[in-house]
Amino acid sequence: MAVSRQRMLVIGNTASTVPKIKELTGDRVEVISCNHVRLPDVSADYVVVDGSEPQLMSDLQVCAMGLLSALPDGIVLLDDDLTVLWHNSTFRELLRTAKLIVGQRLHDVILPADGTDLRRIPIAASCIEAVSFTVRCEDRSSLGLRLARTAINLEDGKQSAMILTVRDVSMQVLEKQKQDSIYRAGLEMGNLTAEEVTAMSHEERVMLLKDQILQFTQEILGYDTFEIRLNDPETHELIPLLEDGMDAEAAVRTLYAFESGNGVTGFVAFSKRSYLCSDTQNDPLYLRGASDARSSLTVPLMIRDTVLGTFNVESPGTLSFNQTDLDFLTLFSRVVASSLNQLQLLAAEKVTVETENSDRLRREISKPSDEILNAATWVLERYIGHDPDVCDRLHLITDRVRKISGHVGSVPGKVDTRLNKTTPQRPPRKALMGKRVLVVDQDSAARDDAHNLLGQMGCEVEAVQNATEGCAMLRNYHYDVVLTDIRLSDANGYECFRRLREINSYVPIIMMTGFGYDASHSIVKARQEGLKAVLYKPFRRAQMLDEVEKAVTTPMPG
Repeated sequence: MAVSRQRMLVIGNTASTVPKIKELTGDRVEVISCNHVRLPDVSADYVVVDGSEPQLMSDLQVCAMGLLSALPDGIVLLDDDLTVLWHNSTFRELLRTAKLIVGQRLHDVILPADGTDLRRIPIAASCIEAVSFTVRCEDRSSLGLRLARTAINLEDGKQSAMILTVRDVSMQVLEKQKQDSIYRAGLEMGNLTAEEVTAMSHEERVMLLKDQILQFTQEILGYDTFEIRLNDPETHELIPLLEDGMDAEAAVRTLYAFESGNGVTGFVAFSKRSYLCSDTQNDPLYLRGASDARSSLTVPLMIRDTVLGTFNVESPGTLSFNQTDLDFLTLFSRVVASSLNQLQLLAAEKVTVETENSDRLRREISKPSDEILNAATWVLERYIGHDPDVCDRLHLITDRVRKISGHVGSVPGKVDTRLNKTTPQRPPRKALMGKRVLVVDQDSAARDDAHNLLGQMGCEVEAVQNATEGCAMLRNYHYDVVLTDIRLSDANGYECFRRLREINSYVPIIMMTGFGYDASHSIVKARQEGLKAVLYKPFRRAQMLDEVEKAVTTPMPG
């Protein structure tokens, strides 16, 4: 009976090594050279490397050693018809299949459930460019695919092929969907028309907001045990607003925004910092909220530097919350805080149709609106990346935030019962109605003035503090004109001008300066490169409106 021999694969200086090994082993071991290996995943009992440094190994040698199968990403070699020529074992694991893959077309192997047609992938002719996209599979998982052409010598004489890398991005996609849901929740919580706001009593608006917070906390974040308290700015008492699943005693417990003696909630309100309690039974700050709670997460509800209240969630398991939970609860708390802030503004003075009250509300709402837009842009550029679908959703969200913030004060004035007189209507400038204006100025008063003055004329104004934020906003959103100060914390006026021009060479830019001496010569340099307008602070109201109107009505170069 024939005895199966063990196999030894020789890599490297095979011409001299293979004969020597065969002479030593005789017929007991099958000695083969890597030059005779046709399949990268050929099995071998031993691997001998002689006379080759790792960086000099061929692709085939690396494959034969099984290194590509140890990578966490799936790797696939495709021909021009997207037929699978080879793949590592990780690719089969990602597809959760035991079927034969080599020799099949890519669209027969990966079956997207989202309608993506893998037969129509735009494949670049260059070996430098790559195509990246995400597909959702039938089992609800998501795969991130990156397809690039590479120079390679195939057996049929072809000089190039496609390398496809595949990874499981299900968790990233779920996080993006949750981020999107949080912003949509924020829009819904603030999406009331002027007529609805005027018709509803304060108590009705409070009940509506509480119902929405309860719904979104359970549906989006998945929390069933939580508590929201509001901070009384005069007494610092943390007054219960909404709770679900908390003990009856804990729900009515008197707490204050003090560093000690008031549990985690009081500490968070006092310190303005989030607090993650991993084990409630061994945490000196924790006061019992839910009877079965073993861990908790508490974040402050902040508007700018003011604590409006606290948001606390609890779980029956220890170590139930991590950094991702903290990030999402913080993001959701900003939406809740913005809605609560708007509710408090409406409680102090109803949104009526006279111009004076509209101006006041615009000033109060503009800063939280800018913060939400900046947060959305931060998520877009740093967390979401370049996924087209998520980018489109975030752009839709920012458009809705603009619509909500611009809705206040957009109707004509009427009798002001407090002053017993009619508030005069300001003369409109039709050319400015609906125009989007980006203001880049580190002076908060200047940003507020721009919001108020241009907002009265129907402009949709968004303001940021520095050049980096301004460039991020211009990179992601459309504006009809940009106003920038010449002295910013991270750039001078000319540097900001150049960076904005690199992003959009057509958008009109107006420079503003309150200094008699321009040390960096920003205005002179910018004028040499096409700057048309400069405003010298303090400028008259009509001067700003004239320059902005001229900028948005001047035809762009053909």
